Amino acid sequence: MRLGLISDTHGLLRPEALEALRGSDKIVHAGDVGAAEVLESLRAIAPVRAVRGNNDRGAWARSLPEMLELDVGALRVFVIHDRHGIVGDPKALGYDIVVTGHSHKPLIEGRDGVLYVNPGSAGPQRFGLPITVGLLSVEGRSMEAEIVTLALPPPADPLPKRRRGGRRG
Repeated sequence: MRLGLISDTHGLLRPEALEALRGSDKIVHAGDVGAAEVLESLRAIAPVRAVRGNNDRGAWARSLPEMLELDVGALRVFVIHDRHGIVGDPKALGYDIVVTGHSHKPLIEGRDGVLYVNPGSAGPQRFGLPITVGLLSVEGRSMEAEIVTLALPPPADPLPKRRRGGRRG
């Protein structure tokens, strides 16, 4: 099973993110979605599960849980926007994988028998960090995580600067 991971879109769903997630069996959004339309566009690719981030507000966001538990193959996955909100020891609670967002920093780290994955931010670029999504491949109890840095088009040329003429006299 291939799980697409995305976070911190803040209302901006780039075509490059959609392309990177194409072929996923399921997509998990780790919060700060920004708009219901982001989830609708992701659902055109695969079934979506999402958690609410600290910037998700309004009627559409109230239906999103703050945390989520998923069974992916033979593995248990815990999803929460901010890793600081994890209460207890994920391994002792029976989780094999923890997916978070919030920091905008992509991360794949094994710690105490648990794989922690933060797909980074696929939305507006902040803090000089890359624009990324994640992919998680699961077969039985085997798992492999990957961070995909999105190739973005170069920024448009800035508007020409106005020239000021000097006085001639």
